[in-house]
Amino acid sequence: MTGAAANTTSGTPLDTPEYNIDRSARCPLDPAPAMRARQAEGPLVRVRLWDGTLAWLVTGWEEHRALMSDQRVSVDPFRPGAPKLSPGEVAAIDVLKKEGKRSTGTSFILMDDPEHARLRRMVTSAFTIKRVEALRPPTQRITDGLIDTMLAGPKPVDLVEALALPVPSLVISNLLGVPYDDHEFFQANSKTIINRETTAAERSAARGRLVDYLDGLLGEKLAQPREDLLSGLAERIKAGELAREDATEMGVLMLFAGHETTANMITLGTLALLQHPDQLALLRDTEDPKLIASAVDELLRYLTITHGGQRRVALADIEIAGQVIRAGEGVIPVNEIANRDPSVFPDPDRLDLRRDARRHVAFGFGVHQCLGQPLARMELQVVYPTLLRRIPTLALAADLAEIPFKHDGFVYGAYRLPVTW
Repeated sequence: MTGAAANTTSGTPLDTPEYNIDRSARCPLDPAPAMRARQAEGPLVRVRLWDGTLAWLVTGWEEHRALMSDQRVSVDPFRPGAPKLSPGEVAAIDVLKKEGKRSTGTSFILMDDPEHARLRRMVTSAFTIKRVEALRPPTQRITDGLIDTMLAGPKPVDLVEALALPVPSLVISNLLGVPYDDHEFFQANSKTIINRETTAAERSAARGRLVDYLDGLLGEKLAQPREDLLSGLAERIKAGELAREDATEMGVLMLFAGHETTANMITLGTLALLQHPDQLALLRDTEDPKLIASAVDELLRYLTITHGGQRRVALADIEIAGQVIRAGEGVIPVNEIANRDPSVFPDPDRLDLRRDARRHVAFGFGVHQCLGQPLARMELQVVYPTLLRRIPTLALAADLAEIPFKHDGFVYGAYRLPVTW
């Protein structure tokens, strides 16, 4: 930054590029043009955030994985120097500090080890490959039932409401022991929480409603346990292994993450396939489970719905990519641009369902990588080929420019996806 002009009030170099995640209306499934420009400058570059502070933007796949697995990097947003991507994030943290909260209400995902590891271990067994595979037949039945309803009804149909949201909502509701009849309630509050334009008061209120709701369900499981994940957490409360507040927040996290992210992947993955008919035909016409699994990983890489980057702060000086990240400096590893790193994924802007994309970072990396990724993969492996086989003439019922994308969310997707056949 030598020789850079400085802002006299903040000392921020004015020629440092702004952190910009705005995607192009012409290419809404691609990372933001500004992210591409930063990646062309190098795997680790400085950017200026909305409040004038600087942070390290990580665009390289190798550097992304290295920093995401480095114990000298903290995920705790309460630490000084942790980057905040909007005024709403700052306000939300301030509200939690005033309330005396020790976490953001998203449970262990924004905690460092050892507390992160202690809490995460309590629910890991529910997401093992063996447990998830046992959910494949009921997921198939759910998917087929919803498609039956689509085929019996009028056209066009909104794929989000007809299929993308109900499938993961039903699956996670059954896994947790949450009544699916309450899905409109938890979906609406989840949307409020992840919207970048939500005020701190609105986000706090939505979080409070979900916390109260899950706490009430935990109370029921404490009195009458069943064969579900919330009942398992209730047993840990009884055994003195887990505080009820922590159990409640874990329930909120799994309910929210278990439906919102997969719903957006179903929506955008279907759209991407409709835009690439050769790839759609490949997935529709195969029964090879290895090819289906490969196709899902490629769609995860290509789309990467986590929108705008992870937030970290360095706890010590770290030398990487010819730079030194100083202790207390913010770090933003961006999943969507790391997954378009041409040194790892040749011709990265091409959707290729035969590509070996297993090394993607759509679920993050390191100790904080997504706990529910086996469940998400299984659901996508069921939904995509089932939808394409049962409705082989599936087509968009609107121009791409008319689709309302979630540019305002921390999870990227589309609010609606009109389809016909």
